[in-house]
Amino acid sequence: MKRLTGLKKRNTINFYAFIAPWLFGFLVLTVYPMLESFRLSLTNTGFAGDGDYIGFQNFIQAFTIETSVLIAFKNTFLYVLMFVPCSLVLSFFLGWLLSRQIRFLGFFRSVFYIPYLTAGVAVTIMWGWLFNGTFGLINYALSFFGLQGPNWLGDKSTALISIVIMNLWSIGNGVLIMLAGIQDIPRSYFESAEIDGASTWRQIISITIPLSTPTIYFNLVIGVIGAFQLFNQPYILTNGGPVDSTMTVSLFIFRNAFEYGKMGYASAVAWALFFAIMAVVLLLQASQRKWVFYGDS
Repeated sequence: MKRLTGLKKRNTINFYAFIAPWLFGFLVLTVYPMLESFRLSLTNTGFAGDGDYIGFQNFIQAFTIETSVLIAFKNTFLYVLMFVPCSLVLSFFLGWLLSRQIRFLGFFRSVFYIPYLTAGVAVTIMWGWLFNGTFGLINYALSFFGLQGPNWLGDKSTALISIVIMNLWSIGNGVLIMLAGIQDIPRSYFESAEIDGASTWRQIISITIPLSTPTIYFNLVIGVIGAFQLFNQPYILTNGGPVDSTMTVSLFIFRNAFEYGKMGYASAVAWALFFAIMAVVLLLQASQRKWVFYGDS
């Protein structure tokens, strides 16, 4: 018994020794900043770091007095509603195509994944040039068909849609995750369906999609969390314009914290965004029992 006890102690020591670097980083770089930001959200702290305790006044001001916060949340929700479904459909379609036995399969997998690895700022600037209303390549291509392209990023009706299209270009990570999920489906299911005379479309509807729902659910949750934090493209290309049509919550937080010096107010909006993301994820988690199919269940 003493020997077992000593082995357990060594295992315990080894366990904490191995996780110590991660645990230190998690506590210092995640937990502490979260607690500090919540403390700041209850104060009127500015750039200098001095401020008084004002309770929930920042939250009250954000959602009952200033309409700009609601506009930012509305734009963010619109982006999530546009980007996430499109990315899921496109990821599934491309993942299914890549799961087929085609030539140069490794090449195509790399082609779809490389945009995900490229630098965000450089890619954003490149897309800004493509979407330019005066000399952009997209409008230039449309002119060959006699079409007058819009001022993509300068028109409030197309600016947010342009950002959605821009980010759909870099969904390679979701495509590979979807591909892995599809390839994990036992081949015997498809062979049985082929023997029964099922078409390719019927196999997709009855086999591929149902058995891919765990992967789809994973991409859905990750996609929602990432979409709510949209920042780079609005900040670099439009700075929230035109007419606040691309003002997202993350950009609103950045402006108030680092341009206007309202650290406490920005922290309050950040926590509001956190609770919004948590609420949506909890709703998705509750709904997955009705549509996510696990083969062993």
